[in-house]
Amino acid sequence: MFIRNETFYSFRKNYPIITGLIVIHLLLFLWMNLSIWTNGWIPFGIAIFQLGVGNNGAIAAGEWWRLITPIFLHRDMGHVLFNSFSLVLFGPALEKMLGKVKFITVYLTTGILANLATLFLTSPFYLHLGASGAIFGLFGVYLYMVINRKDLIDAANAQIITVILIIGVVMTFINPGINIVAHLFGLIAGAAIAPVFLRNARPFYMHTQAPVHDGDITFNPHRWNKRRFVSKQVIVRVLGWGFLLLVIVGIVSRLF
Repeated sequence: MFIRNETFYSFRKNYPIITGLIVIHLLLFLWMNLSIWTNGWIPFGIAIFQLGVGNNGAIAAGEWWRLITPIFLHRDMGHVLFNSFSLVLFGPALEKMLGKVKFITVYLTTGILANLATLFLTSPFYLHLGASGAIFGLFGVYLYMVINRKDLIDAANAQIITVILIIGVVMTFINPGINIVAHLFGLIAGAAIAPVFLRNARPFYMHTQAPVHDGDITFNPHRWNKRRFVSKQVIVRVLGWGFLLLVIVGIVSRLF
């Protein structure tokens, strides 16, 4: 579920919603920051930030779109890359299992609910942005699967999600500048709505992967027999340590 072995082109074909979200993340980030760096030479970039950032006071005054727009905006390079990388790793399985419409509905719903919780539980002057609430919403769906829908996730992948989720929650409280409310309520929202959206879901391995061009080689589940055997426990450790290293790098980068 979480081992990515696609090419760029096959990833784009198989997971169009994830691809679209990442493109939006990167384009808006570059547009905003290039506008700031060039003192407004690139038009509307600063306005995108000013009108799109989550602002509790403005939301309370009726600017309801700020419950949605922060999901697509990011403050620095580490922020946008970390969230986009998380989507690449953990989004594709759910996009296949839920389908495109249900996936984007879950993503936006959990992100909006996380921002609503931020509105009611933080200061009226609190500003926030980032896709973390929605991404934790996806983790909430996985958490529900681990606990109540073991038919949809095997033990090894359940262990991966459990390790990553524990690390993510711990880092939420350690890393300065994190919207703790959005992370926690995104997670809760994902777990709460999961039963509805997973009702007719099938395990990830039952979904076919569409090739980009005629003649493209699709995934062969027996190809590992031709290579040295790598246990699932090793994969869990590698992914867990890799994610932890990425988190540490992100924390250190914010200290300087």
